Amino acid sequence: MTEDEELTYADAGVDIEASEAATAALVGAVGDIDESEYAGLLDIGDRYLALATDGVGTKLLVAEALGDYSTVGIDCIAMNANDLVASGVEPVAFVDYLAVDEPSEEFSEQVGDGLAAGAEEADIALVGGETAVMPEVIKGLDLAGACVGLTPKDAVFPGEAEVGDALVGFPASGIHSNGLTLAREAATRDHEYTDPFPLGDGEESIGEVLLEPTRIYTYLLDHLRDREVHAGAHVTGGGWTNLSRMGEFRYEIADPFDAHPIFQFVQEEGNIGDEEMHRTFNMGTGFVVALPPDEAETLADETDGRIVGEVREGDCVAIRGLEL
Repeated sequence: MTEDEELTYADAGVDIEASEAATAALVGAVGDIDESEYAGLLDIGDRYLALATDGVGTKLLVAEALGDYSTVGIDCIAMNANDLVASGVEPVAFVDYLAVDEPSEEFSEQVGDGLAAGAEEADIALVGGETAVMPEVIKGLDLAGACVGLTPKDAVFPGEAEVGDALVGFPASGIHSNGLTLAREAATRDHEYTDPFPLGDGEESIGEVLLEPTRIYTYLLDHLRDREVHAGAHVTGGGWTNLSRMGEFRYEIADPFDAHPIFQFVQEEGNIGDEEMHRTFNMGTGFVVALPPDEAETLADETDGRIVGEVREGDCVAIRGLEL
């Protein structure tokens, strides 16, 4: 495609509709699984054992280009721990899976440093992991993991918002760890990862801005436990459409956090439409919870969050003049 044509996630290599269809086929074959849940819950008596699994994705290719794997372990912890938080579950332990085409002490140590830093920030235990050398399957490396949580049954969010709920959003740290296939395609049309980031102060490269670690939201649990939180959403793959996992409603977003400069850069370089950006990226807001308005005000006052919108009858996410 020419550089003046509008770039989409599908053009970059990730077709969301095809991915969702493949996931639905897998779920259908496995059995009765609720796809709206961020974590799988197992009843163990008076508590739930919760499980989540995820990986870093193609952000690893940016790390490879820069030879800097020191933060991708944080991303791996964050993508898993945040999914548990979205269900109201406290993460307690994590196990990683590193697959490589050939072993390297240097990048393995860097990955380990990131995992340790992420575990400390999330306040969870690293309980082991696995490194697999698979030269015919893997090119470079892939990093994924699984997180386990424990929670009293009455602490789990019901999982569905209610009409009239306020939506409290919490800021992202940057592009986090989704949509990097699209971001990389846009960012490298006319630039190298090592080029200075044009919208910054000149101290960071484009690659370094893309590698900004995913924010970890486990700190919110202390503020959410004693409130009537109806549902939570971790704004990752699928961008703002993730809010629909809180139920079929109209989510009116009146005051989202500002998008970071990296999003402006990616959009301009890739000539990407506003709707595609909001369907792919967090656009500045990484986590959202739905709860009664009076509770929302105190939650926002006690944290770095703010009321970003409300829940109404309908079936879309309305944000910045768009209906997703």
